[in-house]
Amino acid sequence: MLARGALGAGRPLLWSPRRAASSTSALPFNTVVLFVPQQEAWVVERMGRFHRILDPGLNFLIPVLDKICYVQSLKEIVIDVPEQSAVTLDNVTLQIDGVLYLRIMDPYKASYGVEDPEYAVTQLAQTTMRSELGKISLDKVFRERESLNAGIVDAINQAADDWGIQCLRYEIKNIHVPPRVKESMQMQVEAERRKRATVLESEGTRESAINVAEGHKQAQILASEAQKAEQINKASGEASAILVRAQAKAEAIELLAAALTKHNGNAAASLSVAEQYVNAFSHLAKDTNTILLPANTGDITSMVTQALGIYGALTKPHAVKAPEATLPASDVPEPPSQELPESQQRQSS
Repeated sequence: MLARGALGAGRPLLWSPRRAASSTSALPFNTVVLFVPQQEAWVVERMGRFHRILDPGLNFLIPVLDKICYVQSLKEIVIDVPEQSAVTLDNVTLQIDGVLYLRIMDPYKASYGVEDPEYAVTQLAQTTMRSELGKISLDKVFRERESLNAGIVDAINQAADDWGIQCLRYEIKNIHVPPRVKESMQMQVEAERRKRATVLESEGTRESAINVAEGHKQAQILASEAQKAEQINKASGEASAILVRAQAKAEAIELLAAALTKHNGNAAASLSVAEQYVNAFSHLAKDTNTILLPANTGDITSMVTQALGIYGALTKPHAVKAPEATLPASDVPEPPSQELPESQQRQSS
């Protein structure tokens, strides 16, 4: 802060300016013709009273009567807020500092509303920061940094409105935590990380078990469906085979019945039965060592005769029924009684 000269009674007098500009260290002299720089406001007093604010550019003043008392910079001003201690809601002492950005909106209020606007705003920022930190806990200081800055700006603007100053933003630079609290926070972070690792591992194990169980379930479902389809296909094949065999057997019976109606059909059938009967005895005792034989096993003639007798007994009723349709009931001859051989009687008894 420098002195300025004034016209007096033969010797210069020392005048102490009330406040110099932030960008200059001395107030300008009244040289009648003045050039005001851009983004500056010069407050002029005439005979000790406020007269006007000079606009940027060319201005004229009356010597001796007009005096430039304040020079205010209209640019955005950056103020470093010193480090200070603050106590949080959970009684933790912090060392915190910040940066304040402000601008003079009304040069008249900034000149006459407060003695030193920058100092007043700095003190207000420190007290507001302590007040805002006392409302939250230590954990929220780091998480709600932006809301904390916004709260400080709002509190400053409410008080600095009468000073013609607007606080644009406030930023917290450094937060220093006591060493013991820092160690506790580090332990808490490590415990939280271990907890998350354990939870993630358990969730992974659970998901793995669920996937394995789901895989087994799907495999069993697919296996049962495959078995079901196999059984259905097998049953369908067996049913088709049974139908085919039945149809073939029915056709064979029809062909056999047609053949029997031909000449010497009964003799051919008797011969076929005798061959099958003899062939059946040739396969005895091949699958098991316990067999039952008739008494006259060695008599081939009696065996053939017995087979032919059985065949004749089965076919004779059908032969008798044929003439019943043409002959009266009184004229139908009675079938002669045929006695079975002695060996066959013993077998049936």
